[in-house]
Amino acid sequence: MKYFIAANWKMNKTISETREFLEGFIPMVKDITDIDIVIAPPFTALSAAQDGMKGSNVLLSSQDMFWEEKGAYTGEVAPAMLLDAGCRHVIIGHSERRQYFHEDDTVVNRKVRAAQKAGLGAIFCVGESLDEREAGKTFEVIKSEVEQGLAEVSPDNLVVAYEPIWAIGTGKTASNEQAQEVHAFIRKTLAGLYSGKADTIRILYGGSVTPENVDSLMACHDVNGALVGGASLKPESFYKIVSFKKEN
Repeated sequence: MKYFIAANWKMNKTISETREFLEGFIPMVKDITDIDIVIAPPFTALSAAQDGMKGSNVLLSSQDMFWEEKGAYTGEVAPAMLLDAGCRHVIIGHSERRQYFHEDDTVVNRKVRAAQKAGLGAIFCVGESLDEREAGKTFEVIKSEVEQGLAEVSPDNLVVAYEPIWAIGTGKTASNEQAQEVHAFIRKTLAGLYSGKADTIRILYGGSVTPENVDSLMACHDVNGALVGGASLKPESFYKIVSFKKEN
């Protein structure tokens, strides 16, 4: 299974900063062919990023989208608009969207289905809070988010990202054992939805991934890539992550 490493820049980088990053980063990764490398800049930098990625092995993603094709939805961006901007993927259900913008599983599901209908690959995010983990509800939360978020969703062109909320931007990282345990549970839950096709779905780990911990995380059996936040903002740092060496 080909690894999938995605950079989520969140609300960072102007157009000029995006161009500067890609001018440095694209040459670094030009010979990497066994990993899908994806970058999700802010909406304002999508066009600049597409220009900077032309002819390269780096794919463009959006950080979010709306589920309608067009209409009176001020401030929203439709799937077709993302395709027109050069996007191949879109991140949906990120914990920050769920937390700050109150997106529930119903909203997330509508977005995933709309993305697939338009031909965009969905990077579908799930994860538990610290309170939920400490209360022993991790598997309950993950099962609910997966089953509700992926209702009537095809396994084709689908990527799932496990991001423990307590590890996002905190510097804390799930241990290899914790990551593998939850990834294996996600795989089992996907098997309940898709049977044998569950083994074709890549499951990413997201939560303070760094050049220092990526090797050991990628060695976990059911970890097929990473969704990277802060460590993806500098070309050298993100290059070290996408050029990880899998530990035995």
